[in-house]
Amino acid sequence: MKVVPKKFKVHSLTGRITPELMEQAFKAVKKNRGAAGLDKVSIWMFEKNLEQNLDSLMRDLKARTYVPIPLRRAYIPKGKGKFRPLGIPAVRCRVAQEVVRRLIAPIFERMFHHDSYGFIKGRNCHMAIERVLLLARMGYKVVLDADVMSFFDTIPHKLIMDLVAAEIADGNILGLIEKFLKSGVMEDGVLKPTKVGTPQGGVISPLLANIVLNHLDWQLHAQGFKFVRYADDFIVMCKSIPQAEKALDFVQRVIEQDLELKLSPEKTKIVKFKEGFEYLGFFISFHSARIRPSSEEKFKMKIRKLTRRSHNLDAEVIEKLNRVIRGTVNFFSPPFSKTITQFTRLDEWIRKRIRCMKYKRIWHSDNWRLKNKHIHRLGLLSCRDLCLAVKEQ
Repeated sequence: MKVVPKKFKVHSLTGRITPELMEQAFKAVKKNRGAAGLDKVSIWMFEKNLEQNLDSLMRDLKARTYVPIPLRRAYIPKGKGKFRPLGIPAVRCRVAQEVVRRLIAPIFERMFHHDSYGFIKGRNCHMAIERVLLLARMGYKVVLDADVMSFFDTIPHKLIMDLVAAEIADGNILGLIEKFLKSGVMEDGVLKPTKVGTPQGGVISPLLANIVLNHLDWQLHAQGFKFVRYADDFIVMCKSIPQAEKALDFVQRVIEQDLELKLSPEKTKIVKFKEGFEYLGFFISFHSARIRPSSEEKFKMKIRKLTRRSHNLDAEVIEKLNRVIRGTVNFFSPPFSKTITQFTRLDEWIRKRIRCMKYKRIWHSDNWRLKNKHIHRLGLLSCRDLCLAVKEQ
């Protein structure tokens, strides 16, 4: 895609790298937690000598002597036996990426479309779904559910750099971003170069993804299409099947010709709103949203790992279960969701797992031996009660 240079660009970002910014970046990295990178230095280990580590990194960032540590390859379950590859940067590199992200994010965020909701300050996933439901009430009840094939792994580096350079003229910052992209990944003891893509797991990757797809947003806007995007998850909402087919042709042309990417033919589809579709962890239909099956199964897998019959039921198990329950319920209990029935059923299933864990068997009579009120006294949270409490807030 040809990028037309702007008359005014942002200069001298390097001069804004200060000890205060370095400290803020580290705190953000620490808050997000995450595993150690290839150098095996954890956040805790990095923090033990924090002042010297940050001073050293700041000097490297400003003097153009920063050298990224290759990414550590890791895989997380994606469902149906599939796994998503992650590139885990070292803590030092995560801090460096967060510094650059904080410098350039304000420049680009003011350019992002108002219907883009992912990884932008003041916007979130629930706002995206509320917008979907609002558009449905306005009559946009045919959905183009589009999926970009291996999006993060296939974005051309030149495209990213051209789009960033269109707004930023600080050569050092541009050089740092290019180093992040080309840091390489270590897999099975072999260092593999990264010639395309921005790694999932990188701190700056979501911002770069938004910068790339912002072009698609404004192209859709110019054609009068209604859409909702959260990072690379986006849908176009239409009033008829022919309009959705027109949207598909247009999206495919922009994705392939302008962005040099591809739509997944298997995952890209046109559906009527009344039939329902999955988006951002929810199954959406008839102006409401509930937990999609794969998200429910993911929650169950976490519970299963904590309630194995070979383990003993104790206060630590209850505490870990409560953390999983609290996180899941908080996410799936916004005002627009209708998940009470699902959470009631999940409560029953969790209590069954608790009884099996305690008595090392599955017998119906154990319902009387360990009644619901006794499980409640153990301190286990109820998904249903927590959901109701969240909705009342």
